[in-house]
Amino acid sequence: MLRSVVAALVAAFVVPLSALSVASAEPATSARVERVESVTPRRSAVFVYSPSMQRVVQVQVLHPAGDAPRPSLYLLDGVSAGAESDYRESTWTQRTDIVDFVADKNVNVVLPVGGTASYYTDWLAPDPVLGVNAWETFLTKELPPLIDARFAGNGVNAVGGLSMGATGAASLIARNPDLYRGVAALSGCLDTSKASAQDAVRGTVAYKGGNPDNMWGAPGDPAWAAHDPYVLAERLRGKEIFISTGNGLPGPYDVGPDAEALDVGGPLEVGAFVCTIGFDRRLRELRIPATIVYRPYGTHSWPYWQDDLRTAWPTLERALGLD
Repeated sequence: MLRSVVAALVAAFVVPLSALSVASAEPATSARVERVESVTPRRSAVFVYSPSMQRVVQVQVLHPAGDAPRPSLYLLDGVSAGAESDYRESTWTQRTDIVDFVADKNVNVVLPVGGTASYYTDWLAPDPVLGVNAWETFLTKELPPLIDARFAGNGVNAVGGLSMGATGAASLIARNPDLYRGVAALSGCLDTSKASAQDAVRGTVAYKGGNPDNMWGAPGDPAWAAHDPYVLAERLRGKEIFISTGNGLPGPYDVGPDAEALDVGGPLEVGAFVCTIGFDRRLRELRIPATIVYRPYGTHSWPYWQDDLRTAWPTLERALGLD
């Protein structure tokens, strides 16, 4: 199954569709913080009851000391979404040095825990394996007021992510442009238009045991276009945009015993590379400025995303008002 996902990603490219209207979820009114656990003085585990998902969801927040107002960066995970730690924390804090990187920055970094193969979207139907997924409602309606109230948020937000989370982040900002001022998308496919791209997304969901029809319906369902950053690209006008990708060729982190498998990480990054070319072209057609970085090497793996976040930071600083 994984190799079929890889093949679909490599084949994925972007084709324009006519833009469809974007539906938005009704604001939730009864989300609440169940408890907060201090991991360190600058890191908190926040357990939030989500009415839309009918369960308590953990998010971890990296935050400055004190109560001075600050913006918030919502940072999304890849397909496993914390499964490596049995969902005790985000893979961002397991596999990168983000805790140290933001330690001197006046920003809340909000890291959802969970959401395996969810694409951080509202699914059309509950899934027998992956459960109830209403991540867009949770992340855009239920969670931000609670974060701002608890962690001195000033109402300025940006969103970022890698791989699956990059697709999710781009969809979230395109569908909720009033909430986010910028986006950083690392090694994602910001397109669900072409059949091969839909096959790749569906394959990713199926790889984790879910039924892809429960997310955005069968191929060609209007819900696919309604969540497609390519189709909704005009909504990114005026936003700070950072996009990065490698090209699948081995790089400095693809050697040694800890390197990711080249036969998987290489082709996956080729797919992200091809998708990025198409999305880049779309932004140029619309004359929407963006910072797009094509690394001359690199597979679909965490050390490159750690570096990419640093490269993305000036763009995020502008979006968050920190520059």
